[in-house]
Amino acid sequence: MDLAPARDREAVGITARPQWSLLAGPVACGCVLAGAAVYIAMHDPTAGGTFLPACPLHELTGLWCPGCGLTRATNAILRGHVGAAFGYNILFPFFLGAIVLGWLAWLRSAMGRAPSRWITRLTPLSGGVVFAVLLVFGVLRNLTPFAALAP
Repeated sequence: MDLAPARDREAVGITARPQWSLLAGPVACGCVLAGAAVYIAMHDPTAGGTFLPACPLHELTGLWCPGCGLTRATNAILRGHVGAAFGYNILFPFFLGAIVLGWLAWLRSAMGRAPSRWITRLTPLSGGVVFAVLLVFGVLRNLTPFAALAP
C-alpha cells in the first residue's frame, strides 16, 4: 500500500500509475532483445552465412575491441557452453548484465517507479572505472603475452 501523498510522489518524478504508452519502448526493446537472443542461439556466428555483422574496428584495423567476441559468447552461453563463452570474451557476464540491468531500469522508470537505490548511488567515478577497465582490457587482448584474452 502506498502511503505517500500523490503530490509527494509527483515531486520526485513518480507517477501514481504507469502511462501505457511509456511502456511501449521498453516492451518493444525487450521483444527485440529476446528475438535477437533466439536468432543468435539458432545461428552460430563462427559459421559463415549468418546475418551477423563483423566488428568494424577489427575489420578495419585487425585489432580486437573490448566487445569483440560477445556475439560468439552469447551463442555459446545460450547453447550451454559456459567455458567457450569465457574464451570468446571474459567480460561477457558484465556486458550482458549491464544490458539486462539497463533494460530493467528503463522498464521500472516507464512503470512510474523511482530508480533503484544502487543506480542513484553511482558516481562519475564509477563510469571512469568502467571506462578504464574496458580500455585496459582492449589494449591487453591485442598484446602477444595476453593473446589468450583475444576471441
